[in-house]
Amino acid sequence: MQTSLRYSGDSKALRIHAKEKFPIDSKTHLQDSYCLLREAFYYSTLISLLFHVQGELDTRTGVPNNFCAMIRHSYHDLFTSLGVGMRYDKRDKVRYTLRGKKSFLVTNDDSVNFVIKGRYDVDQEFKGRKSEGAAEFIYKIFNFQKDQDVRLKVGYEVFEQVPYLQIRENNWTLNADMNGRWNIRFDL
Repeated sequence: MQTSLRYSGDSKALRIHAKEKFPIDSKTHLQDSYCLLREAFYYSTLISLLFHVQGELDTRTGVPNNFCAMIRHSYHDLFTSLGVGMRYDKRDKVRYTLRGKKSFLVTNDDSVNFVIKGRYDVDQEFKGRKSEGAAEFIYKIFNFQKDQDVRLKVGYEVFEQVPYLQIRENNWTLNADMNGRWNIRFDL
């Protein structure tokens, strides 16, 4: 299970996020994440269908912020993944989710990628809808210094029309956007 501590300028509370992926077959995973303010990342090159579960717990209130259960299918030959599932959010309650991601190699050594991704959520009555979509460039620098990997991500969220940035160094991640939102994550 992958776990992380998260803090953002919006909530001013430390969150614990957890994530787990369960393989279903060689191309399918069941991924579940529960945010007890922890998150984990597991990328498999062999297993492409999984069940994904993740969730988050607010340490200030002791109440779960969100929970998500999703089946994801990866098409490794096409650098593509698709997912369908449901999520619970303390504000939006239960929502059904459909998401997709496509990566394009910019360099032959996989150090620079262009990624497009999107998510579509609908409420239980299939009335309230929410869309997210982004395009981003990802630059990975392995062994930036001894035992230090760095990843820079610059993107644009299409529906909110806001640019964003992510800097990741080994276990630390900083996310920020042009609207002044930010968060920091430490992977345990």
